[in-house]
Amino acid sequence: MRPNRVIISLMLLAGVATAQDELEAAKLNLEKLLETKRLISQEQKDWRLGRELLADRVSVLEKELGALKTKTALTTNETAVLDIKFAELRAQNEQITAAVTRMRDAVSGLETRLPQLLARTPDPVRERVKPLVQRLPQNPADTKTSMPERFQNVIGILNEIGKANGEVTVATEIRTLGDGRPTEVKTLYIGMGQAYYVSAKGEAGIGRPSATNGWDWVPANALATRVTDAMQIMQNKATARYVPMPVKIQ
Repeated sequence: MRPNRVIISLMLLAGVATAQDELEAAKLNLEKLLETKRLISQEQKDWRLGRELLADRVSVLEKELGALKTKTALTTNETAVLDIKFAELRAQNEQITAAVTRMRDAVSGLETRLPQLLARTPDPVRERVKPLVQRLPQNPADTKTSMPERFQNVIGILNEIGKANGEVTVATEIRTLGDGRPTEVKTLYIGMGQAYYVSAKGEAGIGRPSATNGWDWVPANALATRVTDAMQIMQNKATARYVPMPVKIQ
């Protein structure tokens, strides 16, 4: 073979090889391009899906935020209402505390003055209120008795005294008369301001509350018949009629 033909053949072979290499390279590049496009397409799809999920999540969060704002507003309003109610309760509590203090002072004062009042009370009335008197504290400033119980006792005693002050009462008592011996007498109490007594022997007298303690009794035998008549009428043992009795108003 001639040298020129060999050279041409070699050149042709070299050209074919280069074309094949370029073809392979182009093919490889095309595959890479297609893979890249596929990846880009997948990324876009994933991004769209993620955006939709994110949009849904944002929508949910916005709704939750709106609900939270509404709840916060309601809570704020409720808190304001509660603050007003608490302020009213505090004011009421202060009023109640002040009222209890005034009541405690009033009850203590009455408990302190009751012994003096009871000393001027007729014996029948003292006997009626004796169970209540026994419940009074010895020292009003230092006692374990509850305030309601103390108040109830004081009111009970005062009610009985008030009722007795508007009643006419006949009682049997022992009194020391002119002979110096204790004698049974019948006593007619007109409220708590006047009393008359008479004995079986016809000894009579008038009683009035003392300015200091107890009652003062003065003999008045001339009243024996009238006192007896008045007692008979009070006990429904005689017909009601006018019986004049001496009264001294102090």
